[in-house]
Amino acid sequence: MPTPEKAKTIEELEAKLSSASSAVLADFRGLSVGQVTKLRRKLLEVGVDYKVYKNTLIRIAAGRVGVNGLDHYLEGPTALAFGHKDPVAPARILVDFAKETKILAIKGGILKGSAIGKEQVMQLAALPSREVLIGTLLGVMQSPMAGLVNVLSGPARKLVWTLEAVRKQKEEAGGGASAVEAQ
Repeated sequence: MPTPEKAKTIEELEAKLSSASSAVLADFRGLSVGQVTKLRRKLLEVGVDYKVYKNTLIRIAAGRVGVNGLDHYLEGPTALAFGHKDPVAPARILVDFAKETKILAIKGGILKGSAIGKEQVMQLAALPSREVLIGTLLGVMQSPMAGLVNVLSGPARKLVWTLEAVRKQKEEAGGGASAVEAQ
């Protein structure tokens, strides 16, 4: 039976694991206090929770919420970064930070309730952000509508060009603008 403090931490972890769209497990050994502070600031800017947990408590909470396959990632100190709105954000920030510092090590992760390896976390980090994907989707959806508007306005545009050409032709023939207006 865990102590009341550990039971509270397990409940907190269960809630975070259940509500998060993704989580990344990292080994933070060797990072300075300044580097950890910088990392936490970057994560907080995009709404990612970052906290260090005991591996045993992670194992218990993950088992309770049905996340299996984490055991071989739970060696040594483990920090978890939880993504709630954007599942790519924790992976992208931690992978970039690992490349920058060459100290932080990505262990693995959780995506939609399933354990994923370091390679999948790296692939997840390479995906465009949610905002970029939405912008691309809207552009793709808007393209046919813009094309339809262009096609439908084509005959009216040709009519205007034809009338303008006739007006210029009449004007050059000496009839002036009044000849076109008279018709």
